[in-house]
Amino acid sequence: MSPVRILYLALAVWGAIHPMYYFITWFNANGYDLMAMVDAWHVNAATSGLVWDLTIAAVALTVWIISEVAVRRNWLALVAIPATFCIGVSCGLPLYLFLRSRPIQ
Repeated sequence: MSPVRILYLALAVWGAIHPMYYFITWFNANGYDLMAMVDAWHVNAATSGLVWDLTIAAVALTVWIISEVAVRRNWLALVAIPATFCIGVSCGLPLYLFLRSRPIQ
């Protein structure tokens, strides 16, 4: 495996673990209420801007993944879409780059 692929994989793992630490910490302190977390994301204009920034990036990444999968037929790369929306762009993007950069057979 190339050094770049290893870096993509490491970033995907980091992008999954690091944000989840904060999500789980928040849930443990405030209860497992997803709508309360969404409300917390919109506590001020700065956090709302960040949520919208990441949402737009997630949608753009999803469009890119779907359009490339349609051409390359790399069906495994579709797992990056739920990773993006369930974990975050910090996991979904490097995961997709890792899956996309594998040798074509």
